[in-house]
Amino acid sequence: MLSLTYEYKANPTPEQVQIIEHTLTVCRKVWNFALRERKDWLNSRKCQLNACSIESEYIMPADAPYPNYAAQCKSLTQAKSKFPELATVNAQVLQQVLRKLETAFVDMKRKGMGFPRFKNRYRMRSFVYPQMGSCQLIQGNQIKLPQLGWMEYVKSREIPDGFVIKQARIVRKASGYFVQLTLECDVSVPDPIPDGHPIGIDLGLDKFVATSNGDVVDRPRFLSSLHRKLKLLQRRLKTKKKGSNNRHKLNRKIARLHQRISDTRKDWHFKLANSLCESAGMIFVEDIDFRAWAKGLFGKQTLDAGFGQFLSILKFVCWKRGVYFASVDKNYTSQVCPQCDAHTGKKELKDRVHSCLSCGYTTQRDVAAAQIVRNRGLLAVSQVELSGVGRILDVKENACGDGLTGTGNCLVKSQRDRKKSGEARLKSAS
Repeated sequence: MLSLTYEYKANPTPEQVQIIEHTLTVCRKVWNFALRERKDWLNSRKCQLNACSIESEYIMPADAPYPNYAAQCKSLTQAKSKFPELATVNAQVLQQVLRKLETAFVDMKRKGMGFPRFKNRYRMRSFVYPQMGSCQLIQGNQIKLPQLGWMEYVKSREIPDGFVIKQARIVRKASGYFVQLTLECDVSVPDPIPDGHPIGIDLGLDKFVATSNGDVVDRPRFLSSLHRKLKLLQRRLKTKKKGSNNRHKLNRKIARLHQRISDTRKDWHFKLANSLCESAGMIFVEDIDFRAWAKGLFGKQTLDAGFGQFLSILKFVCWKRGVYFASVDKNYTSQVCPQCDAHTGKKELKDRVHSCLSCGYTTQRDVAAAQIVRNRGLLAVSQVELSGVGRILDVKENACGDGLTGTGNCLVKSQRDRKKSGEARLKSAS
């Protein structure tokens, strides 16, 4: 089963905007009430049996069950008779709000995420229709949605043949309303096989991307280019009264500016990913946890670059264009010679040139690291038999030098602790 999500700019009428805002308001109330109910149940049982809580807690019976998703859905159905406002919104939309809350509690243990938060009118920004049915949903540049009827949207691209619309999500952003369509097709798409020209990629703050072919790409300053304007707008917030219309208008201006920065960054990431896939059959990257970079000295620059988003986009573009994508070990990529596999020692941040004393190979530091990434990826590929081809990839024809350098265990002689941020600022230009 293949699933895709297409996003379109929506052009709702004033009546449809009013329905959307009313739906978001009711969804926010359901979320906050359900979250409060769960917190009250947990707080009533957090103190010991022979002691009282320092804070005043809502007392619940000892045999009261935990308000999980099934229990809250049942209570939601019963509450519609007491609160007619709940009946004005699609029932499945409210159920999806409770399901999202259940997922948030599960993710606390499964992914180590934080405790769910209450939502104000700025945080509740979307709702979803989980079942769209099998009737005619699209006519030209219009889509039929429950309670909203036929709504116009900017048809920036056609829906592929063979795909059906399973879900629709309405999202409110700073620049307007958007509709996200989840498309499904009953096909099985095989993963790309490792074949073609290999490219290793090294990411950094000095140069955003350095490839094993010797190409380097400067890191654009998305936030820095609009930082002055953003700073001036945020400075004016302290003179605005909380809850006033002027503060609300200023917040919308700041949100539009943030969205402009985000859209520019994402568009640039997609263009760079497609450019890399045009000349490559295999792409290898380092398995770096960029969350550690974001907590370091250059956290602001790391978040501005968006390395994690770029790798996610690159992986998707590689799958879409049939390019093999894989991650390799990140350790010692800047301390090994890609030509002779000699250990050149740890380099300082000011050392931007790789110069090997054993073989005399000289190149840029980030390019040498990208070549090590490429060689390690080729070694991993060579150990797996290609399905459908019936042969083993001949690595030595694609590697630099006689063998795959930078893949041995000559450096695994000291298991000392290494800082993850030590190589976060080592990329330089040619």
